[in-house]
Amino acid sequence: MCAAASAATRGDENQTVIYRIPIDGVIDLGLAPFVSRVVVEAERDDAVVLLDINTFGGRVDAAVLIRDTLVDAPVKTVAFIHPRAISAGALISLACETIAITPGGTIGAATPITGGAAEEPEAADEKMMSYMRTEMRATAERRGRNPDIAEAMVDPDKVVDGISEKGKVLTLTTEEAIKTKIADHVVDDVDALLETLGLGEARVIDARLNWAETIARAVSNPMVTSLLLSLGMLGVMLELYQPGWGLPGTLGVICLGLFFFGHNVVQLAGFEEILLFVLGLGLIALELLVIPGFGFVGILGGVLALAGIVMSMIGLDFQVSWELGFVHDAVSVVSLAILITAAGGVLIVKLLPGTGLTKRFVLGHSLGTEAGFHSHETDSEGTLPVGTLGEVLSDLRPAGIARFEGRRRDVVSEGGYIDVGSTVAITAWRGGTAVVKKAHRAVDEGKA
Repeated sequence: MCAAASAATRGDENQTVIYRIPIDGVIDLGLAPFVSRVVVEAERDDAVVLLDINTFGGRVDAAVLIRDTLVDAPVKTVAFIHPRAISAGALISLACETIAITPGGTIGAATPITGGAAEEPEAADEKMMSYMRTEMRATAERRGRNPDIAEAMVDPDKVVDGISEKGKVLTLTTEEAIKTKIADHVVDDVDALLETLGLGEARVIDARLNWAETIARAVSNPMVTSLLLSLGMLGVMLELYQPGWGLPGTLGVICLGLFFFGHNVVQLAGFEEILLFVLGLGLIALELLVIPGFGFVGILGGVLALAGIVMSMIGLDFQVSWELGFVHDAVSVVSLAILITAAGGVLIVKLLPGTGLTKRFVLGHSLGTEAGFHSHETDSEGTLPVGTLGEVLSDLRPAGIARFEGRRRDVVSEGGYIDVGSTVAITAWRGGTAVVKKAHRAVDEGKA
């Protein structure tokens, strides 16, 4: 709770307290936890919640979350529109018990649109239209307002006699909003509104975002989200190319932590999504550090980690989010982050030597003749027959060393990983190196 609010509640206990929440600019996901927190504080202090609204709209899922908070609020809620509540702003306004509007104001035009700065905005598909129609209609019914008018704010084909005509999305002026009883009062400012409501002596507290909500609003921006995910994955990837744990890995963990912290605050990432992501990372680490090769466990871990990230970016029910395109948007953001990470990974491989964990997968130095190594092409004993059995002396990944007839020889497996101590059989020779596969007979039963 802010310091101003604390000071107010220590004053006259009989004085009504009003928490004023600014709903201006673009409605984003960061507003939902802000409104929810203030409503909780208002309930504790038996206060009134006043939404000071001036917006052209924003995210549908953010507006729905705010709407749900307001219609279920145990305190009195008032919307003051000055001068406009367009699109998502109209839904939020309808969710309040009382609506006041300034002269020259407007409310409506709630048709959901798609497209951004690089695309021409256009009406969303029928699934989103149907969803938004239902939300607007249900909200109006909940507050005792005309649901047909609310629906006409979304659907241009909805006709309300004397109010809306076919082919045009409904937007009401101040006079029309009062006439149709969508709005209850016409006032010039907040002071006049309070006098009209009989709250002229109330103490008004301006609610402010706390530090967590401020960070959350920043990191939940799609572009910032892509950047955090890219830097997080690149930091961890870079850590694999150096021994120990250093600055890149720490920064990577911080970026991933900021991503989940922000999306947790805006009510997207819950315990389940974070657990899914951590479990995925655990399986990937298990594949890299314990289980040889990179197979099913690693792939499953990657899928779980990505699923946790995608689910952390969806605010509504999964099926609804899928139909409304929010899942597609989340996947697009994650895909962009993966592309950036992949490009950075290529640069890391090309510019940095294989050290740290990658030494398990990258040959760090050559095995020259000056160190006592030589190929079978110069072996005085020549090559051994195909089918000769031997024992693996070092893990084949796929290259390594095996012993045949008492001699150590360089080999490469024709398949994947073969662990030390396994019995192998020669299947071919390539450039003086024996190609082997795993055999099921013991070495002492063969020619070795």
